[in-house]
Amino acid sequence: MKILVTDPVADAGIQRLRAAGHDVETAYDVEGEELLDAVADANAMVVRSGTEVTEAVFEAANDLVIVGRAGIGVDNIDIDAATDHGVIVANAPQGNVRAAAEHTVAMTFATARSIPQAHERLRDGEWAKGEFLGTEVNGKTLGIVGLGRVGQEVAKRLGNLGMNLVAFDPYISEERADQLGADLADDLADCLDRADFITVHTPLTPETENMLGAEELAQLEGGYVINCARGGIIDEPALAEAVESGTLAGAAIDVFAEEPVSPDSPLLDVDDIIVTPHLGASTEAAQENVATSIADQILSAFRGEPVMNALNAPSMDESAFPRVRPYIELADTAGKIAVQLFDDRVEEIEVSYAGDIAEEDLDLVTASALKGVFEPLEWQVNAVNAPSIAEERGIDVTESKSRSSEDFQSLVTVTVRNDDDEVSVCGTQFAGGDPRIVRIDGYRVDAIPHGHMLVAHNEDVPGVIGFIGSTLGDADVNIAAMFNARETIGGEALSVYNLDDQPSADLLQALTDDERIIDVSHISLNGAAEDDEATESAD
Repeated sequence: MKILVTDPVADAGIQRLRAAGHDVETAYDVEGEELLDAVADANAMVVRSGTEVTEAVFEAANDLVIVGRAGIGVDNIDIDAATDHGVIVANAPQGNVRAAAEHTVAMTFATARSIPQAHERLRDGEWAKGEFLGTEVNGKTLGIVGLGRVGQEVAKRLGNLGMNLVAFDPYISEERADQLGADLADDLADCLDRADFITVHTPLTPETENMLGAEELAQLEGGYVINCARGGIIDEPALAEAVESGTLAGAAIDVFAEEPVSPDSPLLDVDDIIVTPHLGASTEAAQENVATSIADQILSAFRGEPVMNALNAPSMDESAFPRVRPYIELADTAGKIAVQLFDDRVEEIEVSYAGDIAEEDLDLVTASALKGVFEPLEWQVNAVNAPSIAEERGIDVTESKSRSSEDFQSLVTVTVRNDDDEVSVCGTQFAGGDPRIVRIDGYRVDAIPHGHMLVAHNEDVPGVIGFIGSTLGDADVNIAAMFNARETIGGEALSVYNLDDQPSADLLQALTDDERIIDVSHISLNGAAEDDEATESAD
């Protein structure tokens, strides 16, 4: 596999990918057509904040499996376009959390005590001791806008240094805020009214862009602003004006709306605004952590395993994956069988779980079931874009769970339906990694889901199974295994055949021409192509 690295990352991550046998190519500072050419045959990309991964990149990279962001922020990656193209986007949110939190604390003290300004004055030969009257953080209130990973680490550190904590985050629970010793503000205005210092820890989104403008900064009169999150969250001209005019006592800024920051930025002209060039994650440990984290996630994607920090694909806890893994392919297979048996317009897909498996986090399994349903329809689909394909096409998707299962330890059922008809396929996993299809539309079977399968719905009368077998034999199609089920004696029956070769259209027509056979379907599953190639090689 080819992995393209377009921004500098720690060598530990690159070496981990190369040690796994992959080709790692570095192409720093490429953009435009050069970037599109470089990524054309790549299977993975590793970027930081310097590379813009646009829809054009995904259009140019047909083999791309994953884009790994060696860090937290992903506003330079078009995640919607990635999802449309079935490409995983993953970041490394834990690797630089501690570094970003520590830099935030450092910037808080730096602006409260005017440390850089005093340093420069002394270097210029001035003993300006009387001109710098600092502010103690002890007893002051720190307003935290965004109580995510970094915000929580900042809360722990500055809370332990005697600051009172108030947080604004509509996505955090009261219980978690209490654990951190923070009061939850009703809204941003409430947080600003109560704070002496404000530190920002939100992603840059349309909702957070310029979230702190002139009006909001005026509410923090006499206070301090620290931003080590993302540029663009604070209105930079408004911040410069607020500090210059004395509305705010100071600010410390590590990130900018445009990076590298323009020499004309108003933030660079105000003495009481401390600036650093996006150093929040710039520690040796942090850079190594994010590089190895992304390398591990790329390797997981290549192996078809869950990507733990995927932003646009279902994920799960690493410890749960061994329990769930066998059901991922089983759900995919059940979906393929269901849609090939259905042979009609799909309006709804239901994925049901029963037994022990129902206790797990199954988003990835459900996404795999959707992939299985859509794949025979020849859409470019995988577990990343299958949920969005369903949404785009107006197909309702439901998931249900039941902890009780009549006959099996765990069951996965995929049902496709519309207003007129439905087909259900139920599968389980036997010991030793042995998947089986155990029900089709209520008929109890014990079918091996592999290669070419023939599903026949027929009247339960003598001679039908013999007729099917002889017709297949006359066509030189060997039966590898066969399973039969019926509703009642003399009613209707369903039989499933594993075949060594694909039945021709003429063969299927010959079967359905018999009045005892209601319908017959050929199912092609994983392994069918390999079986055909093996037969051709033998010939």
